[in-house]
Amino acid sequence: MEQPSLARRLGLRQAVAIGLAAMIGAGVFAVFAPAAQAAGAGLMVGLAIAAFVALANAGSTAQLAARYPESGGAYRYGRERLGEWPGFLAGWGFVIGKTASCAAMAMTAAAYLAPPDWQRPLAVAAVVAITAVDLRGITRTARVATVIVIGVLGVLALVVAAGATATFGDASGGASSPTAIDQGWLGILQSAGLLFFAFAGYARIATLGEEVREPSRTIPRAIGIAFAVAVLVYAGVGAAALGALGPAGLAASVAPLVDVVEAAGWQWAAPVVRLGAAVAALGALLALLAGIGRTALAMARDNELPRPLARVHPRFRVPHVAEIAVALVVIALVATVDLRGAIGFSSFGVLVYYLVANLAAITQPRSERRVPRALSAAGAIGCLVLVATLPPVSIVAGLVVLAVGAAYRLITRSARAARPGR
Repeated sequence: MEQPSLARRLGLRQAVAIGLAAMIGAGVFAVFAPAAQAAGAGLMVGLAIAAFVALANAGSTAQLAARYPESGGAYRYGRERLGEWPGFLAGWGFVIGKTASCAAMAMTAAAYLAPPDWQRPLAVAAVVAITAVDLRGITRTARVATVIVIGVLGVLALVVAAGATATFGDASGGASSPTAIDQGWLGILQSAGLLFFAFAGYARIATLGEEVREPSRTIPRAIGIAFAVAVLVYAGVGAAALGALGPAGLAASVAPLVDVVEAAGWQWAAPVVRLGAAVAALGALLALLAGIGRTALAMARDNELPRPLARVHPRFRVPHVAEIAVALVVIALVATVDLRGAIGFSSFGVLVYYLVANLAAITQPRSERRVPRALSAAGAIGCLVLVATLPPVSIVAGLVVLAVGAAYRLITRSARAARPGR
């Protein structure tokens, strides 16, 4: 029986909210410490490089989404423009990598809200609650994302104000370490990789392409607005953290944004920042579950994943089987392992995803182009450069994930070809 399609219910504001929930997640509360460890005083240079690569990827994604306003994002673009294999590898890397990220976000939120013995049960409860929101329809998801984004932006504004107070209220300027680039360009590129992964969630808007009204107009605008806001937020927070703590202090911090408000003497704000980090992690989880469900739906429609994952709820018009399946896997991961520090292959998968998107955008004819072909080429090169800066264990883990996916596809295709009547 043919499944109903998803419903076009999202306007510009709702699409922007979902994109921002994905980009301004828990990463902004944690990424600046490891980025400072890699780049030292060159942190803001790393941020600028990450922003440029993300800009190129966002331009390619927006251009493709206007032409292919369907669920699946880079999976769909790669399949349509480059062939079945590139599309499959992009989709597989996204689904597997981001499922691990969901478990990490759930555990991160729980770590901010509960003592160790209660963290796993709370993380499981968070996954169940967020899945219930997503299953009620995309407009419900957008409303919750809007509330989360407003709250998180308020907390980050507080951090920036505290950083300014700590920096300019201190005769030493807050930072005692030298301001020259002292870690070398390899370190700066490593920091760019970390920062890129933290705010590259604009792809969530593209994966929801089948649910956006006037997609050829709304999706590119939503991606552009969400990207611009996220870059401004990261630049403001990064400058505040670097100014308040200095490169060495920021690199040594376990909870950098909490340390920023405490450096300003605002101890009362520390619990607010911790709560903001937990809420941001839940916002990222909300957007991730929705994006993975839509990508799994698109792949199942093409028989690249089990066909039942293509089912759409007749009332709420969401891929309910795919979302429930993803949630069950996430719950299993949360209950058994802690992936907060062991999801390097997710970073690898994200770069493969955007590499495919950029290569697909390069093939589009002039009549479909919204950004220069050179910008898409720069995005593809940027993805390859950032892959090279990943730790070797992350590269190996990513290649293993892609190899498992390729083996799965070959086995299932062979099994279908061997069925009687084929």
